[in-house]
Amino acid sequence: MAALEQNLDPLPYHVELRDCLKSQERELWNWFASARAQADYTENLRLELLKSTYRLDADGHPELYLSVEAAKDRLQLDIPVTLYQAQNSPQANAALYFMPGEGHIVFSGALLTQLDADEIKAVIGHELAHHQLWGSAGGEFHIADRLIQAVANDPRAANSHEQSARRYQLYTEIFADRGSLCVIGQLNPVVAGLVKIQTGLSQVSATSYLRQAEEIFSQGNIATEGMTHPEAFIRARALALWHEHGTTATARISNMIEESMKLEELDLIGQARLTRHTRRFLECLLQPKWFQTPATLGHAKLFFADFQPGKAVVDSALADFKFSDPKLREYFCYLLLDFATADPELDDMPLVAALDLSRKLEMDAQFEKLAAKELKLKIRDVRKLKDQAAELLARTEATA
Repeated sequence: MAALEQNLDPLPYHVELRDCLKSQERELWNWFASARAQADYTENLRLELLKSTYRLDADGHPELYLSVEAAKDRLQLDIPVTLYQAQNSPQANAALYFMPGEGHIVFSGALLTQLDADEIKAVIGHELAHHQLWGSAGGEFHIADRLIQAVANDPRAANSHEQSARRYQLYTEIFADRGSLCVIGQLNPVVAGLVKIQTGLSQVSATSYLRQAEEIFSQGNIATEGMTHPEAFIRARALALWHEHGTTATARISNMIEESMKLEELDLIGQARLTRHTRRFLECLLQPKWFQTPATLGHAKLFFADFQPGKAVVDSALADFKFSDPKLREYFCYLLLDFATADPELDDMPLVAALDLSRKLEMDAQFEKLAAKELKLKIRDVRKLKDQAAELLARTEATA
């Protein structure tokens, strides 16, 4: 097992979305961060705890509070923690009611009888890791959480807001699962507790479920659709990666979640990344001097007012544009076609350049069909231009 640090840092997605919300939703951010909003939120939580739970005191439940102290020590949290049992809530679960400087963990259903001692300690570690995340950076990650959830639940919310809330929640659960692992120091009790909560079973095999998670991911890119507590198989695989690789697993986990980016499922961060990809894509396409005419540069400035063509393009940099999602590939094909027709005075050369770039990006078959259809050309003529692209481009560069 790789060493897991007691001080858990927020995951890159937490930082990116927080920064995005602070810059793009400044007015909303200021309201959620205001003292009044924070006081109202805390007051409502306290009232909810009194109305809907039974408080578990340390005298009556000493073993639970020993687990709390052990978890606090491992996570280096110095806060008072109170435990509760929810009323009229049959689903086994646990939740942290976050208040600055204090922790309130609510168990629901039969969780305390369904899980063994190590599994309960792992759950406590999970909930206290929530507190560590939400209490860091002056509470900004908790503000981001409340803001994006509120926006996503608004009937006027865009799909990108809903996707952002879903993904932020997934990363938060994965972060907290890592807290469980730090507290308990073993993988199997954390995974077993997770599966028991998700299935309601009292006996499970963590090893078997980890194999099942690997089998799922062996089928290709997998996306999560869970909102409140995302799919257990994704969290289990992330736990296995934390356990094996420690903090170096961060990039692997991000890749596991974000590799299957789809155009219609872009969140706020994905939209920002696609904007950056689009700029770099145009910089690559318009890098040749002969391509930089007033018509093509003017068209590029409709996308980016401060657009400037790129310098020499290294082929390895083109790997960033090799998307698996058909809709994203179609988007870039249409970009190519757009600039292939932006300046009629350049004759066929923009199309030749577009065909050459589409070949390097391994989307030439898709682009050839699109170009033939939209430009009313025969597919054999389009392919002939592609076959001659290297020679034609070299000749044009030499005379530019």
